[in-house]
Amino acid sequence: MEIRPITPRYAVSPQISVEDVPAIAEAGFVKVICNRPNTEVPPDQQSDAIGQAVREAGMEYEVLELTHQTMTPENVALQRDLAESCSGPVLAYCASGTRCSVVWALGQCDRLSTDEILDATGKAGYALDGLRPALEQLRGRG
Repeated sequence: MEIRPITPRYAVSPQISVEDVPAIAEAGFVKVICNRPNTEVPPDQQSDAIGQAVREAGMEYEVLELTHQTMTPENVALQRDLAESCSGPVLAYCASGTRCSVVWALGQCDRLSTDEILDATGKAGYALDGLRPALEQLRGRG
């Protein structure tokens, strides 16, 4: 497991396993968000198995399956709400952490400059420079 902080309250990770859950709890996370569709993983890595372990460890667990087709404004807003509606740090995961970073970036256009967004994701290891036009367009609407 590789946790990559984007902000003090939002971190991303590639796919996690049930065995990773104790370390996630020990790291202080209060919520885990699954952005990976179950169709991409074997049963032991699907949201039911991970969610049960996360809840048993005392954390909240949410599922928002994201694909290129479902990266809609509504889902961007929902991810932001899920991440902000708790009392502490959130870990979002998918296959590599990229989707979790992209959905965070798209949800920050009314708060941060494009450079600040790309700097935060870049420091976490996600080069999202290709998102610049979309981020600029969203900032222009806000």
